Amino acid sequence: MGEAQPDPDDRHDGGLVRRGAVADEPRHEHAGTHVRRALEALVGAPPPRWPRPPGALEEPRFLERCTRCDACFGACPHRAIGRLRDGTPALNPNAAACHLCADLPCIAACDEGALLPTPADGIFLGLAEVLPDRCFVGAGPECGACVPACPVGAVAGGAVAVPTIDPDACVGCGLCREACPVWDKAISIHW
Repeated sequence: MGEAQPDPDDRHDGGLVRRGAVADEPRHEHAGTHVRRALEALVGAPPPRWPRPPGALEEPRFLERCTRCDACFGACPHRAIGRLRDGTPALNPNAAACHLCADLPCIAACDEGALLPTPADGIFLGLAEVLPDRCFVGAGPECGACVPACPVGAVAGGAVAVPTIDPDACVGCGLCREACPVWDKAISIHW
């Protein structure tokens, strides 16, 4: 019996199987990568894909200072801080809200200075958006659960009208989304 022949539709590239890839595909960086690197050299690194914990330095300095020790991760009593693939801490307010703890234990746990003491009004993680077609109030029944959940008073209405978000007050913590009783949440956090 002969050796099994590889499927011509499967191409292997560094352990990643890509179905239907072109066999003669060049193994060099895409031109867009060079453009991105040139822009980063001129204007600095792009903002992080995910929000950092409260008190995070600007991204390039944060990445220099953060030792990926997980101290902030372990200090968060609400388990809102996760890890990115590079081991750095990040938040996803759509999955777990940052509770803006009064004592900000995540900051206190950072001995390397990647997270610095920050007043509550200096925290910005993103911006909430109400999705009216999913909101209970938009469908008829009363709700308003998001209004009292907002620690900074950025959500108005809610009991008899679709809530509105004050973009100048919203910090993007996700507590309004966490309080939303709709299965497919009626609030989304953007950053």
